[in-house]
Amino acid sequence: MAYVLVTGASSGIGQDVAISLSNEYDIILNGRDLSRLEDTQHKCSTQHNVVIWQYDLSDIANLEADLTSFILDNGLNVEKFVHCAGYCKNLPLKMIDLNLLITTFNVNVFAGILISKVLSLFRVNKRNLNNIVFISSNISGFGAKAHTVYGASKMAVDGMMKSLAVEMAPRIRVNTVLPGAVKTMMTEHIYADKELINRMAVSYPLGLGNTHDIYNAVSFLLSDKARWITGQQIIVDGGRTSNITG
Repeated sequence: MAYVLVTGASSGIGQDVAISLSNEYDIILNGRDLSRLEDTQHKCSTQHNVVIWQYDLSDIANLEADLTSFILDNGLNVEKFVHCAGYCKNLPLKMIDLNLLITTFNVNVFAGILISKVLSLFRVNKRNLNNIVFISSNISGFGAKAHTVYGASKMAVDGMMKSLAVEMAPRIRVNTVLPGAVKTMMTEHIYADKELINRMAVSYPLGLGNTHDIYNAVSFLLSDKARWITGQQIIVDGGRTSNITG
C-alpha cells in the first residue's frame, strides 16, 4: 500500500490535510504529542490505513535513523510527503537567541530536507516517492515586525523547494503552498485579538480563510491534475499579497 506522510498532523493545517487526505490515501501521521496524533487518527476516514510516526522534528540528529527504521520495520511504501510541521515564535530582534534560530530552522527547513532525503533513498523506499509539498507562508514574500526568524525560515523553504524540484525531476514533483493567516494553534493568539483580526480582514480581498482552503491547494498539487507543475510557490491567502493598499 502507498502512503502519504503528513508532518504536523496533530493540529492546524497538518491535521486538516491528514484527515481530508485519508478519504483518498493511506496516511502516516507525524507529530510530537501521541494523544493528539491519536485524536487525529480517530477523525480520519476508516476507508484507508492510518498509522502514527511519533517524532519531534526539532531533533534532527536522529531523524534519518528513526524514519528509516519506522518505514522498514512497518514495510511501508511512501508515495507522497506533505511537510506541514512548523515552529513560529515571533520576537523582536533584541529578543532573538540561538535556540530560537535552531529550533525554527530545524522544524521548518532541515527536517523537510532530511525527510525528503530518506524517502528518496532506494534502500528505504524504493522508487515510490513521486510528490512533495512543503507548507511555506505568504510572509516569505514580504516583511513584518517580529517575523525575522520565521520569515527567514519560510524563505529558505521556498528556496530549497525550487532546487529540489530541479534535482528530483522528472520522477518527483516538488512545490510549496504559501498560506495566509488561517486560524491554527500557532496563530490562535492572533485570532484572540478581535480588534487585530478585524484590521487584518480588511487587507484580505476575499476575507480570512481557513485550514481547508490550504488542504484544497495541497490536494490539487498531489493529484494528476498538477502533473506539469513543479518548482512553484502556490499562494493561498485570499489576495493578501496582491493588496498593496492593505
